[in-house]
Amino acid sequence: MDFLWHKVEEKEKPEIKKEAKQIMNKFAAKLETLKLPEAEGVRRQQQTRKETKASCKKEFRKSFFENVPNKEGNWVKAEKGGWK
Repeated sequence: MDFLWHKVEEKEKPEIKKEAKQIMNKFAAKLETLKLPEAEGVRRQQQTRKETKASCKKEFRKSFFENVPNKEGNWVKAEKGGWK
């Protein structure tokens, strides 16, 4: 197969898909053979942060709250992974 850029014709598309699938299958097979160590979480004496008094510029606060999808007064109502 010619790997230089050219306009792909309809008759070439099945061959390209076939080659791509072969490459992906070989790669997946190699990944299955890898032995990776188990990931461990970080262990700390104190798992939560202490609450502090934070301040920010009023312009930032205003623009931030304009973009928040769920809010209740001055609080952001969110769940983990919910605001993307």
